[in-house]
Amino acid sequence: MVVLLTAFGIVLLGAVAQAVSGFGYALVTVPLLAAVLEPRSAVVVSALTGIGLTLIAAVRERGYARWRVALALTGSALLGLPVGLLVLAHAPERLLRGLIAVMVLGCVALVWSGARIRTGRVGLGVVGVLVGVLTAATGTNGPPLVAAFHSLGYDPRTFRATIAATFAGTGVMGLAGFAATGQVHADVVRTALVALPAVPLGWWLGNLLFHRIDPVMFRRIVLVGLLGSAGAALASLAG
Repeated sequence: MVVLLTAFGIVLLGAVAQAVSGFGYALVTVPLLAAVLEPRSAVVVSALTGIGLTLIAAVRERGYARWRVALALTGSALLGLPVGLLVLAHAPERLLRGLIAVMVLGCVALVWSGARIRTGRVGLGVVGVLVGVLTAATGTNGPPLVAAFHSLGYDPRTFRATIAATFAGTGVMGLAGFAATGQVHADVVRTALVALPAVPLGWWLGNLLFHRIDPVMFRRIVLVGLLGSAGAALASLAG
């Protein structure tokens, strides 16, 4: 029961962070869930609880999305997905926890720096493959897309719509891969069902906070918190 309530609180925090700052839901939930659950379960629970957010956002913003880009990235992600599933299924638990922590640190650094990348056809293909690997292996697949869309110069509405469309496609593929490889088992489903009501509650609370605090400052607080949690995870592994 304590684990289930903790998972509910973590998902609530992730949804609040997403609503207030636009920051990646998975980057908040996966490393924190991995501290209380087996890391494979953390990745799958985050995917199960977060898919609704991305699907709803993709539908609502569909008129602003660059669907050709989103579909190209999703298609490329399909190539990387099997690699990520192999890592998730066969990596030792200790290694997987370390990989999640390292990826969170790297992703936070990428988002914080506002890095840009080459966005030609080959560049977007490489980004898509990387997104596929990260979707299945660690669940933290957002920052490469953030860098790519910044480089494409999308306005905020187009950016949000296109990244939601891409997340929706890769999220569905990821869940299908998890189910096919036996990662969606009874314990994971039970945890996800208990935590799922935290998603709309967190989104509602986040929208209330959005009008009362500076989203940029909140984003920085979330980034610092993630750096601390990932660093603590690495330190515990080293110890």
